[in-house]
Parts: sequence; C-alpha cells; structure tokens
Amino acid sequence: MTGLDRADYNALIEARVFAPTSLQAALTSRTRRSIPGTDGKLMIIAADHTARGMLAVGSDSLAVADRYSLLDRIIRSLQVPGVDGVMASADILEELAFLGALDGQLAIATMNRGGIIGASWELDDRLTAYDADHIAEYGIDGGKVLLRIEDTDAGVANTLEMVASLTTELADRKIMCMIEPLPYLKNEAGRAVLDTSHEKLVKVVAIASGLGSSSAYTWLKIPPSERMDEVAGATTLPIVMLGGDPGANWNATFNLWETSMQQPNVRGLVAGRAMLYPAEGSVEEAVARGVQMVHGTVAS
Repeated sequence: MTGLDRADYNALIEARVFAPTSLQAALTSRTRRSIPGTDGKLMIIAADHTARGMLAVGSDSLAVADRYSLLDRIIRSLQVPGVDGVMASADILEELAFLGALDGQLAIATMNRGGIIGASWELDDRLTAYDADHIAEYGIDGGKVLLRIEDTDAGVANTLEMVASLTTELADRKIMCMIEPLPYLKNEAGRAVLDTSHEKLVKVVAIASGLGSSSAYTWLKIPPSERMDEVAGATTLPIVMLGGDPGANWNATFNLWETSMQQPNVRGLVAGRAMLYPAEGSVEEAVARGVQMVHGTVAS
C-alpha cells in the first residue's frame, strides 16, 4: 500500500494559495456510494479530532498535530479493503478529496467542534464546522454531531437544542445524522470527564434517539459496553461504536468492540486514534483487524 507522496502534499499546499476552488471541486466531483453498502455495516475512520484541539495520543501531546503524518495515515487506512470511509472536518475532507483518496468512499462531515478540549465552555459544543446546507451542497454523505450530557452545565441545553435542529435539517434532506451522545461528569477541578456509568450511557442513548422531527436518518455513535445488550436494546437506531485513545488497553478495546458487534443494531465502528496511531503494529494491521470484526472478512 502507498501513503502520501511529498510532491502531492506540496501540490496541496500550493493549491490552497493558487487554486482554492480545486479543493471544493474535488469533494463535489468524487465518486460516491450508498451508506450501508451490501451488508449494512460500516468501518469508518474518524479524523475530526484536530478541529476540537484533541491532538494527544498516549504520552505524546501533539501526536495528531503533524498534518502530513495524519493525512498519510488516513490515506493508508482508506486503502485497506473493507474500509467504508472517513469522518472529518472540512479541511481534512477537502485535502483527502484533492489527493484522490475519497473516490468510492463515504465522507461524513463533523459539525459541532466548538467544545474545545479543556475550555471552561467545553460542554457548550457550538456549530463551528459543517452545517446541513453545505453538507448537501458538497455532496457529503452524512453529518456527525457531538452531544455530551452533564446535569449541572447550562451549556448542555444549548447543545441539545442545536443537535435536535441539525437532526431535523439533515433528515429533511434525507442525509444521515450521526449523533454521538455521551454522559459526562465534572471532576473536582471543574473539568469535564466521561461518565463511565452503564445506566447513564443507556439514558443518553434513549435521549438521543428521540431528538429531531424525524429519526429516519439517525445513527448513533457510542462507546462499546460490557452490557451492550442493554445499551443497544434502548433503541432500534443503528449504532456504530467510537474509538478514543485506548493507550495500553489497546487489545482490550478491540475485544470489547468485537463482543459488542453481536447486537443486531450495532452496525460497525467509527474509530480514529486506535486505528491511525496504534499502540502495536502498523496502521494497516490495526485497520484490517477492525475490518475483520465489522465485515467478517480479512483485508489483504
């Protein structure tokens, strides 16, 4: 498999100066495909971390900041047979399209990246990336919205209302809305942290399932769970599992994904750093393992 050629990367940099419309044109003119494919399952590479300032992998606080390395890793992952597409912000989707990496792949647009990691307003996840109009205009296959629910932060109400509105706007256009509902707590320092309670995860799945004027085009993106039968059983919506930074628990994370896939409405995986920056082996090996558990085929 081939990665990103330096000459192509330099051409991308020049195009941003001398031919900026070429990036948009590459996105709108790419070869498209249907969302579910033939088996109704999805293996998506997540690459929207930089738009929220999430740059760390393990002990390296700036691992994802190197754009050449990030694009190279995404391009290599998209070449693994069985990968269905990528989810990213506008800069990355346009760069991948310009580099010819999105033909025949799904492009999922991230929408609300305003909850900058570590900010005092982190849970007020404003719309700062794609909106529904531009997703439709640029021929993008879906939009992803983040909904972190914490009971004491007033900013959550703004995010909840916005996510409901975006879900409706995308459904009106018959475009997938991928909602990522997550339960959160605030620690003693006032910092937002993930709530790992099983009951709270079931609760946010139920809340997200009822958002918008139609749920016909809604998918959910949630963490895997040792009690996935109860989590997935709280909705009929299709579910894809998120990744995160598993660190030293890399193998345990993969094993939990695999067991969670046994539920009928768990339809795949949307993982980023676990695939692009694996703790063991190459990008291709990590992605191939993901493809195996999602589609039941061995990538070669």
